[in-house]
Amino acid sequence: MKKLLPLFLVILLLTACNKNDDDTIRIASAVTTESQILGYILKDMIEHYTNEEVVLISNLGSSTVLHQAMVNGDANISSVRYTGTDLMGALKQEPISDPQKALEIVQRLFQEKFNMTFFDSYGFNNTYAFMVTKETADKYQLKTVSDFKSIAADLEVGVDNSWMNREGDGYKAFGAAYGFNFGRVFPMQIGLVYDAVAQGELDAVLGYTTDGRIASYDLVVLEDDLQFFPPYDASPFATNLILEEKPEVKRVLQLLVGQISNAEMQRLNFLADNNLIEPRIVAKNFLMEHNYFAGGDTP
Repeated sequence: MKKLLPLFLVILLLTACNKNDDDTIRIASAVTTESQILGYILKDMIEHYTNEEVVLISNLGSSTVLHQAMVNGDANISSVRYTGTDLMGALKQEPISDPQKALEIVQRLFQEKFNMTFFDSYGFNNTYAFMVTKETADKYQLKTVSDFKSIAADLEVGVDNSWMNREGDGYKAFGAAYGFNFGRVFPMQIGLVYDAVAQGELDAVLGYTTDGRIASYDLVVLEDDLQFFPPYDASPFATNLILEEKPEVKRVLQLLVGQISNAEMQRLNFLADNNLIEPRIVAKNFLMEHNYFAGGDTP
């Protein structure tokens, strides 16, 4: 027969467990390589400069899921959030083409609506971009998205699942802005689009400007000549609760503002996607190369 623990011991254990859970810093990251790398960068930075315990919640499938994890309290930091995504997603605003204005509105509304802080940008803008192989670009003399117009009806194009039904900067709005639609559009997981176009299974794809597979497959990124896609400046993101309880965490996150350019983020993604280096190793090496962006023991 099992012996029952005294009630006061049960309460003590539960309290201890809850306290540990509350004290743990939980960083949520999406399924993309970029989000994974940045998750490890934040984890390593926080652990380097504080005595805090950090847990990664990885491979969340979409920005909606990521946001819900923060709202529900399952996570208190997001490894990366993008102005354009959250402006039209979580905040349900119209797209804004001015990067600084977009950032200011996103920062203000997250404070007002969700009591959360959208930090200033890491320094890169990971917006959507159409891309093709060099062979396709040469064959049809493609340099800008407008150059698709005369051949659009014959093209098979792969796009991110979430883009098809996005309001503001999704497929419907894209067609209205550029004045054409593609012959066939295949929604798919974003990681698959690069393989598909490189292997000739699709004529063009909609990818991300900082993705390392652009270099891996030597793809040509077409200029968004009508500036349809809004800015997607990338930032760390946290609940105000965790920042107030642990002000040292806020100081750590601020150390990364403005430290990662588009070219550098694409390089880091390339190391993981092309050279198959684990995101945690890419993150660690990056931070060591930059002396954790400080040179001292505390930020």
